[in-house]
Amino acid sequence: MKHFVVAAAAPALLIAGGVALAPATFAQAPSATPGSVDASRVTAGSYALDPSHTLVEWQVDHFGFNDYFGLFGNITGTLTMDPADIAGAEFEVFVPIAEITVASEGLKEHLLRSGKDGGSPDFFGPEPGLAKFTSTSVRQSGDTTAVVSGMLEMNGNSGPVTMLVEFNGAGTNPFSKKETVGFHARATIDRTDWGIDYGQGLIGNEVDLFISAAFEKQ
Repeated sequence: MKHFVVAAAAPALLIAGGVALAPATFAQAPSATPGSVDASRVTAGSYALDPSHTLVEWQVDHFGFNDYFGLFGNITGTLTMDPADIAGAEFEVFVPIAEITVASEGLKEHLLRSGKDGGSPDFFGPEPGLAKFTSTSVRQSGDTTAVVSGMLEMNGNSGPVTMLVEFNGAGTNPFSKKETVGFHARATIDRTDWGIDYGQGLIGNEVDLFISAAFEKQ
């Protein structure tokens, strides 16, 4: 399944009467990007996810016509790492399934509603537990990449997941003043392995995941 990520950046200038005006909020922003792909900026220690700036996007085939997207946010978790020992890194991530975000409110109700006539819910049900990913191994595969394996607990089931992780930047957050390290990761799972089998043959079993994560040093 092809995965396309589109990023839209807000314009740095507003044009008014032919004059370029810099918005006040941007005028107060730092002149240089705080984070950069520089491993020497990463220090050993314990980190916690920034839930306001960490997202998991999921993508699944819909009827063979196109792909549908959704998001999970308010994600929490921890990371313990030493840049001198990448293989020893460990992390644990918790995803609140109930806070799923989709474009259609009707679809959100469908994802989280109870089963019909007392049956099992089509997808997660109205009060789903947290999805939990716990790393079991980290293998550096390049200067800025690693292969991370672990166990995903979701919907009352547990199974292995392997992610391709890329180091995206490190530095000091200009607002929180905390050392921050960011990663992007990709994985593909078969939703039926976690008991989510509604609409097989109509909705794809394979779900592509794209994770954008920011960890702050504690």
